[in-house]
Amino acid sequence: MRTDPAGKDFTVEIAANRATTSLSYNGQYASDWVDGQAHADAFNETMAAGTAFAISYQSDLSKVTADNLVVFSVRYHTPWKRLATYSVPAALPACPPGGCICAWGWVPNGCGEPNMYHQGFKCMVTGATATNPVAVAKPPVWCEDDASKCTKGAKQMIYWNQLDGNNIQVSGKDLSGQPRSPAYNQKLGFADGAQNDIFAAPSQGGGNSNSPPADSPSPSPSSTRSNAGSPATSSVQPPAATPSPIPTGNSSQCPMHSTHKRSNKKKRGPLAAHRRRRIDTNSW
Repeated sequence: MRTDPAGKDFTVEIAANRATTSLSYNGQYASDWVDGQAHADAFNETMAAGTAFAISYQSDLSKVTADNLVVFSVRYHTPWKRLATYSVPAALPACPPGGCICAWGWVPNGCGEPNMYHQGFKCMVTGATATNPVAVAKPPVWCEDDASKCTKGAKQMIYWNQLDGNNIQVSGKDLSGQPRSPAYNQKLGFADGAQNDIFAAPSQGGGNSNSPPADSPSPSPSSTRSNAGSPATSSVQPPAATPSPIPTGNSSQCPMHSTHKRSNKKKRGPLAAHRRRRIDTNSW
């Protein structure tokens, strides 16, 4: 289980292989990069599409849906280096006693073929003081050319090019002239950093049915820390009615620094269908 601190930052290690993180071999194969190597190639950091963390206030993985798994933090121009820092909204409420389910996501930018990465794990929000629930998440839409089209408020993770459950389709070219590729950045209306617009008004109730009751104490801060030494905490809430299923299906891969090996998954269950060991923290 990892923890995400409300209103603070947490740092994680992103790697193509756990062996190239500080968690294996006493870090002897780790470098600044995701594959443990040094790089001076044609890529630059601005080409990295962006990654995100999302949270569901469900404790049972089988109850996590696209509607209640809400993106709460985005970091532009990642994955790039091994260490990446994400910001947590100060208003994230505490998780239920059984913890929350969080996920990390990345959709590579272009690279020849559509693909996505989606990894789920148990998490807990620490230091929570707010109680307003997270709203029901809505699908993001392509809005690079018109910000008024962007989905406002809580957004779902990106589900693209799957056998079922896709929540976005794109075609044509983006403003740079490249084929459109959905990503966790401004092209889909995701702000860089903490997503502070994801909360429901108290009267609306929010989209997470197992939000902690108002009189339940916040969980004690966890001693779990990120690989960079910063405390980490997180929390999100589940949907109410007619939840959208998390898609299942085929997911290919695009190399960055030639470190990521191609991986194709057959149709499987909800969140577990998209787990990829692309992010390593000491919470494993």
